[in-house]
Amino acid sequence: MSRKTRRWLFHLFISLGLFYLKLGGLSTVVALGAGIICNKIPGLAPRQRTICQSRPDAIIVIGEGVQMAINECQFQFRHSRWNCSALGERTVFGKELRVGSKEAAFTYAIIAAGVAHAVTAACSQGTLSGCGCDVEKQGLYNHQEGWKWGGCSADILFGLDFSKVFVDSREIKQNARTLMNLHNNEVGRKVLKKGMHVECKCHGVSGSCTTKTCWTTLPKIRQLGFTLKDKYNLAVHVEPVPASRNKRPTFLKIKKPHSYRKPMDTEMVFIERSPNYCEADSRTGSAGTQGRLCNKTAQQPNSCDLMCCGRGYNTHQYSRVWQCNCKFLWCCHVKCNTCSERTEVYTCK
Repeated sequence: MSRKTRRWLFHLFISLGLFYLKLGGLSTVVALGAGIICNKIPGLAPRQRTICQSRPDAIIVIGEGVQMAINECQFQFRHSRWNCSALGERTVFGKELRVGSKEAAFTYAIIAAGVAHAVTAACSQGTLSGCGCDVEKQGLYNHQEGWKWGGCSADILFGLDFSKVFVDSREIKQNARTLMNLHNNEVGRKVLKKGMHVECKCHGVSGSCTTKTCWTTLPKIRQLGFTLKDKYNLAVHVEPVPASRNKRPTFLKIKKPHSYRKPMDTEMVFIERSPNYCEADSRTGSAGTQGRLCNKTAQQPNSCDLMCCGRGYNTHQYSRVWQCNCKFLWCCHVKCNTCSERTEVYTCK
């Protein structure tokens, strides 16, 4: 969550504290606080606002999960023309990409996974009410592996269910884009679930492993980002198939002639081809590439030829001076040389 959002929430809670002192009731301030917070947050769908009012403690955790996902999106696409920079500008809950492209597919998948990740982590840390560790694993013995479940296993099912209820509640229209979004949301959650792993701790005298307790932990968000980026590169183009009695789409199929194969539930899907993202366009979520750093020699997406879309680039020269080759002389003096370096930076016109 951004520093500005945190500061706003801090002042809001201070104000609520004053209301609490005047009205003299905890239930009153909770209800009042939930209403104020949820009505002030931009970008929430009606169903999400209702969930926010019933679980105001969860909305901050959800916001942190969305921001974590946006940050990871920007890292994964930092060398691409579309670098995820348009997301999160208006609200922490992101700005929808109107074109149903591969980039939109990645956005929905990473945000659904990020919300589930944040909620599950908050449950394990005890900072979210109504959940905790995975109680089903407590005390059970794994006879095949020779260890016992212990510690605090992450309750991933609670996080996944919460993400499904909150994130999917945005999709109220019955069209191809809704089917695409719901599919990619589920892809993100499946990647998170598959990334769960077991950690163990040995117990015994002098570090021996006479007994061992294990628990499940969440994968790093960076791991999720790389996995979803691979799925983005292999995303499949799909089209809607309407029901026989009406024009509303009922499912998606691979967009190929004479083919009715549905995409696998682990495949990222898109319904529209990506724009080139060369020029700024709020409709497509493109910030353009003017002023972006590029690599003059590399033959990669961040090369000046590709990044600048043929418009050319500007060259900036910088000099850097620093103390180097420092030696300690007895006693007590440090002698250093002065080193300098000239570098060139290239930005798109």
